[in-house]
Amino acid sequence: MKILFVSLGCDKNLVDSEYMIGQLAQSGYELTDDETAADIIVVNTCCFIHDAKEESIQTILQMAALKETGNLKALVVTGCLAQRYQDEIEKEIPEVDAIVGTNAIDAISEAIEQALAGNDYQNYKSLTGLPDTRGIQRLITTGGHFAYLKIAEGCNKHCSYCIIPKIRGEYRSVPMEELVDEATKLAKSGVRELILVAQETTVYGVDLYGKKALGELLDRLNAIDELYWIRIMYCYPEEIDMELISAIKRNEKVVHYLDMPIQHISDSVLKRMGRRTTGSELADKIELLRREIPDICLRTTVICGFPGETQDNHEELMEFLNWAEFDRLGAFPYSPEEDTPAAGFADQIDEETKLTWRDDIMELQQEIAYDVNEKLIGKELYVFVEGKVADEEAYVARTYRDAPKVDGYVFVNTDAALMSGDFVKVRITEALEYDLIGEIVS
Repeated sequence: MKILFVSLGCDKNLVDSEYMIGQLAQSGYELTDDETAADIIVVNTCCFIHDAKEESIQTILQMAALKETGNLKALVVTGCLAQRYQDEIEKEIPEVDAIVGTNAIDAISEAIEQALAGNDYQNYKSLTGLPDTRGIQRLITTGGHFAYLKIAEGCNKHCSYCIIPKIRGEYRSVPMEELVDEATKLAKSGVRELILVAQETTVYGVDLYGKKALGELLDRLNAIDELYWIRIMYCYPEEIDMELISAIKRNEKVVHYLDMPIQHISDSVLKRMGRRTTGSELADKIELLRREIPDICLRTTVICGFPGETQDNHEELMEFLNWAEFDRLGAFPYSPEEDTPAAGFADQIDEETKLTWRDDIMELQQEIAYDVNEKLIGKELYVFVEGKVADEEAYVARTYRDAPKVDGYVFVNTDAALMSGDFVKVRITEALEYDLIGEIVS
């Protein structure tokens, strides 16, 4: 039977999707991208913020309509929306035949079998431990030369705006042996860039080994011959220490790139957010990273219009960002989420102000990003080729400074025949607002 799999949300959710797809392929199902031909549709949902929740609901409803217009026999909903709103989904969208929670992805084949048999099915394993994915041949959907390695599940930080601990549970690290084994298999299958993800990567291992073990994990991953790059995402700034910095410096495959969400800089806003840093500590951490790793590329995210934020707080953030000159930055208007403390805070900010502040920050960041890119002109950098530009003798590529889907690109002008996943050296010849233009050196 044919299965269409729709994966929404973050890269951590994508890893779950790839395990489920792998299990279904092993169970004999045929994958399709034609929704009208699908006998079964699985929607792996997100509900981190309001817009993600709406996208998930609309996708489920769109797929449900295929029971009338297509071949659809079973509709399965998994992921964060399924975990958080199982009762509402069952009541409001009766076309859904099975609901699978975030910690039960290893039950996807059983869910589909039950749905096809006409049985309503729900599986919500306790948000403790981890799904049993041993023996599942994960099916990589990112193109082959890069893949995400999810090193932990859940989060213990409990920021006042975030629902993740309630839908993903407390922090649980994946045992190091399992991660090294999976990374080795990925590398032998052709993966050359490994991107480490979790709700927070920096406290990896504390629950299993009584200490932070990300540095040791990097040492072991660095020893996998077939890998070229190892990239670290989602590092909470207060947990970045000299042990991690030393691991980045000593392991040549660990790219000099760090994703470090700060969310704000004003101490009063950070306190209401439940963050564990102050503005001065964030400034010190940035200076430390740039002193120890001069060519490091720093990515961050900030929230605009958090309850109680003032114009002075916003201007303080703008001033800090102008000083910090982050290489990469995303700004997002605050989204009040049900069952979070911040949703009940007084002094909620109107949407127009949130968007105005977001636009202020992104306008500033555009200028910063262009200035940063200009400094790269003349430099030679290795890149991964991502694909060809249609109808042009040019290719889209990424440097070590660019994580897939969230950062910029290098447009490489050449008449050479390149393939996605090729690893080549380019010389940067021109800077754009967020992207670069280059030519092949070798």
